Amino acid sequence: MPLKNIILDFDGTLGDTRRLIVTTLQDTLRQKGLPVVDAALCASTIGLRLDESFRTLLPLSEAEAQECAATYREIFDQNKLTIAVEPFPHVVETIRLLHAQGHTLAIASSRSRHSLIDYAKQFDIEECLATIVSADDVAHVKPAPDMALLAMRQMGANAAETVVVGDTAYDILMGQSAGTHTCAVTYGNGTAAQLATADYVINDFADLAKIL
Repeated sequence: MPLKNIILDFDGTLGDTRRLIVTTLQDTLRQKGLPVVDAALCASTIGLRLDESFRTLLPLSEAEAQECAATYREIFDQNKLTIAVEPFPHVVETIRLLHAQGHTLAIASSRSRHSLIDYAKQFDIEECLATIVSADDVAHVKPAPDMALLAMRQMGANAAETVVVGDTAYDILMGQSAGTHTCAVTYGNGTAAQLATADYVINDFADLAKIL
């Protein structure tokens, strides 16, 4: 059965946000007077909801993690003015190609809705997207299936004809839990071992067009 529907992660899949996210996580910890965690550990939480990221990094209460998430958002808005986020190679042209070919595309990301809309506009891909599902839209984010299930409902899609594309184990697990096909990209934040269970593995976003 052909894969007509594509659910895309954002961080590490479409946009190269690693430096911006890691810097903002560390700046937040510093501002809150908490131990500053090394960059690799910070990067390993990319894909989780913000409060979950902070609770993964440090033994924080739910309230403390929520406070960190609020501070992160404030610092993020400042940092993004000086730390540019660019699309990975071939992302924009491949999305436009797939849209032109009749595929239905969506973004499902654990970041906020306004941030995703801003980046979709910045990358000039907003008109190619049927829907955007954010951390604001579901009770449970990745690796739970909620985001993929909601995206499919909004796309009018079924799991057998849908592929989730992402760079971390959280993305692959979300797709598997939702019953979709999965495709891992190797240039993001996940390791080869973490991505090994994906149905497809690609090294270049342009290769996505070859497997559909």
